Amino acid sequence: MGAGISRRSLLAGGAALPVAGAAAAALAAPARAVPAQDLPAHAVPAQAAPARAGTGDAVEPFHGAHQAGIATTPQAHAVFLGFDLLPGTGKEAVVRMMQLLTDDARRLTQGRPALADTEPELAVSPARLTVTFGFGPGLFATAGVTSPVRALPAFETDRLQDRWSGGDLLVQLCADDPMTVAHALRMIVKDARAFATVRWSQRGFRRAAGTQAPGTTQRNLMGQLDGTVNPSNLDRSVWLSDGPEGMRGGTTMVLRRIRMKLEQWDAADRSAREFAIGRRLDTGAPLTGRDERDEPDFDRLNQLGFPVIPEFAHIRRARAADAGQRILRRPYNYDEAVGADGAADSGLIFVSYQADIDRQFVPVQRRLAEGDLMNEWITPIGSAVFAIPPGCTPEGWIGDRLLAA
Repeated sequence: MGAGISRRSLLAGGAALPVAGAAAAALAAPARAVPAQDLPAHAVPAQAAPARAGTGDAVEPFHGAHQAGIATTPQAHAVFLGFDLLPGTGKEAVVRMMQLLTDDARRLTQGRPALADTEPELAVSPARLTVTFGFGPGLFATAGVTSPVRALPAFETDRLQDRWSGGDLLVQLCADDPMTVAHALRMIVKDARAFATVRWSQRGFRRAAGTQAPGTTQRNLMGQLDGTVNPSNLDRSVWLSDGPEGMRGGTTMVLRRIRMKLEQWDAADRSAREFAIGRRLDTGAPLTGRDERDEPDFDRLNQLGFPVIPEFAHIRRARAADAGQRILRRPYNYDEAVGADGAADSGLIFVSYQADIDRQFVPVQRRLAEGDLMNEWITPIGSAVFAIPPGCTPEGWIGDRLLAA
């Protein structure tokens, strides 16, 4: 490729740039992984064999029926990026953007630098990196495709801020190493810049990799076990099997930024906290059980004739009686700068995946907004919805079945 013309500028500018025939053909072809011999020697991982789990060399597959980063065992660190498409962006530009970003993702997740990566050394430890893409209603409108998602209805407890809400494109980056996440973030933002601006960026964390045994339920900053009741059959409750052909194998995502009032939570005694949640804080067991995964007995009464699990306890209001209606929760904590008064800016980046937002998420959220005791200590301040297209083949790109027609 001629000096001064980058792969990114070619894809961003399309036909406006003079491109030699061979280079143009290479860019028009489906993105493929570059052979190791074509990479700088210092940027090639020493071993091509499967990496040991729990090390910086651990790799999550990129290609498949579903995008990675949904059913994947959650990693320790995450960044969620919301983009707005630039004014005048059309469908062809959106296609070029997704071809470029998909190529970045398929390389970075396998421990290989993106093309034109000026710090290739930072890419060689993927640490289970996953890159997941989502499309908001605005992107579908730009592409002239009917959107399978729409903005959530207003809820009484919402105090939403524009700086944490909406967005045309979502990029979810997760890995077990914060350096890996930071480098992938920089590459994605750099290559998206010709097409979109960053609307918001939200960083989240869980327990560090190796701190707990695999399968241990995550705790949030209030000390609660968060995600005990996740669906066991994702084909029934998460993956789309009907609707537009280009979305089959995909899902939908709700992202909510929930501010925690930790100072007020600290002032509540343990009994009041467990009464509001409906679970014990130490084990996560329902107030009617002994172990975290015991089924709550909502009919049990105490000696005074009142329900042991209160009518407005969180687990009662959040419960979906039909297992097929359950949502897959994949939350991350956030903890920003402490204010001058010592007050924390902390909370939860609540992420849920479900086949149908209106049928699965909205009814639960309405019940929570109308009468969850936890509303005393939490406030939703951000909200966004996205359609998550299915995965792609080595020759394809994310969203190809939706946008290529």
